[in-house]
Amino acid sequence: MTQKADDPQDWGRGESPEQRADRRWGDLLQELRVAQTGVQILFGFLLAVVFQPRFAGLSDTDRHIYLVTVLLGAATTGALIGPVSFHRLLTGQRLKPQTVDWASRLTVVGLILLLCTMASALLLILRVVVADSLALWLVVGMVLWFIVCWFVLPFWARAISRPTDN
Repeated sequence: MTQKADDPQDWGRGESPEQRADRRWGDLLQELRVAQTGVQILFGFLLAVVFQPRFAGLSDTDRHIYLVTVLLGAATTGALIGPVSFHRLLTGQRLKPQTVDWASRLTVVGLILLLCTMASALLLILRVVVADSLALWLVVGMVLWFIVCWFVLPFWARAISRPTDN
């Protein structure tokens, strides 16, 4: 099978769809290892907070923020571990390219949920440390920073690296 030089999927590589799926799966696993470790540590700390003496003194608002944060952390954990389940349940079904596509989408959902979890956790912590209005502005600033680092820069790099049509 001849590969088309104008197909952006094939620039710089002479891979079959299966080889490309194998490579992409390996790359995705490495990315997930980093994200899952951070999420598991964050989620573990969130679960422990409720057993701390100061928890009883939190306001109703802070308790609600905590509840949302824990639920977001659980959802993030599910989304970032989901690709492992996809792979395990679909192994041997000759669906590797589709599995990688679905796992990649689920990973992006996990990153968005992680952004929300981080924002919520920061809001809870900063409300205890500084004034509520300042806490909100600091969280907004951090969310914008995460969006730039996690989404804007990769999309920008992708846009400027595409060869122009001649």
